[in-house]
Amino acid sequence: MEKRLNKPLAIVAIAVALLVGFLFGGLADVGKRLFGGPDPESVVNSSLQSMRAQNRLVPFVARYVSVTSSRQSRFGFSAERTLILPGDVRYEVDLAKLQPDDVRWDEATKTLRVRLPDIEIAGPEVDLAASREYGEGGVLAALTDAEGRLDKANQARAVADLRKQAMAEVPMRLARDAARSAIERSFAMPLKAAGIDDAKVVARFAAEEDREDPSYIDHSRPYNEVLEDARARREGAR
Repeated sequence: MEKRLNKPLAIVAIAVALLVGFLFGGLADVGKRLFGGPDPESVVNSSLQSMRAQNRLVPFVARYVSVTSSRQSRFGFSAERTLILPGDVRYEVDLAKLQPDDVRWDEATKTLRVRLPDIEIAGPEVDLAASREYGEGGVLAALTDAEGRLDKANQARAVADLRKQAMAEVPMRLARDAARSAIERSFAMPLKAAGIDDAKVVARFAAEEDREDPSYIDHSRPYNEVLEDARARREGAR
């Protein structure tokens, strides 16, 4: 199995977040003069909308190779075919699924916690040009369509095997690690650009929430509630 980070796409995602961060870095100076300091809620909201607009993040791509064999016996004759088939699999995160409730800002600890939709697998995209087939049908192939049947059976089994390899524990862990890192940077950079240097971003997948510290639920609030409170405070100060 050959694995590699899809760096160009991940870098694009981070670059977009950086652009948003620098924009709000300038706006933060205005907010600081008007309200006494940068507004992390507004920065996070803009970052969230920017990431949702990107639609899908592809933080990881891997290539796998499947070797399958099929055998058929009829009329006292037998035929066997072996297929070697490589294929690429993309690991994606659907950023459009991110909702305000998935983003929680803890003012006390300056920590932004992001709950991510789980990794989705796209593919495999098989590389037929690099595939190899071996074996002979002999007499059975001459009398029947055994060779074609064996090739179809091998192809179906190979695609299923490629997908099974892609969903194994190790590549799924690597894909989640890459996605978490990209998402955390994409949220952290605008916060730092806005002058909130001590902000920390912790991204977790929904399936990992059982391993979270219970205090996370007690001390942090859904982002949309924090935003509403901040808006109410500003309107009251006018």
